[in-house]
Amino acid sequence: MIQCSVAPLRINPMVGPYPDALNYWGAKNAALILGEDTNEYWRLLSPILLHAGILHLVGNVSVQIELGIFFEKEWGSWSWLVIYLLSGIGSLILSTTLKPDTISVGSSGAVMGLLGAKLSEILCRCCEPRITVQQKVGAAVRKELFCGMVTSITIVMAFSFIPFVDWAAHLGGLITGMLIGLILFAMTYMKSIVCR
Repeated sequence: MIQCSVAPLRINPMVGPYPDALNYWGAKNAALILGEDTNEYWRLLSPILLHAGILHLVGNVSVQIELGIFFEKEWGSWSWLVIYLLSGIGSLILSTTLKPDTISVGSSGAVMGLLGAKLSEILCRCCEPRITVQQKVGAAVRKELFCGMVTSITIVMAFSFIPFVDWAAHLGGLITGMLIGLILFAMTYMKSIVCR
């Protein structure tokens, strides 16, 4: 950012560089991803690592530290990484499809994927028996988590329609995370049921 200077707030309200610098560094740009001469498919991954500015970076990192660490401990590093990266890629695919004229960066689509995967995990476990005290407590905790996830998703999606925010990336990450979560957690809980 020092090298390319900070853009005026009317151009980049996140206190960051000009959009052309973000594009040069690897932002989502549908023309470069899908262009016949370019085919820069790596741009479906690189925007997850870039952020529009200091405010964007601090906001995403603070959410990732809070949620990411919790989910990584619960799911394990490999499951977390698969959900995070594939959700980020899914978010950029939907964004490229629905908002091809915009340049975008950020990991919030991947974060939405984590929330979507958690929803899927809760849905996969909703039919577990509630006979023992431990099972009843587990069900109550999952119900509370479900409410928290729905609230978080609703807030993020509500803010997704303000200027400079990529609603399609948020939606794409959420959908991808839910699908991956359904596959991953359904297999996990099916194995645990069969092993009983």
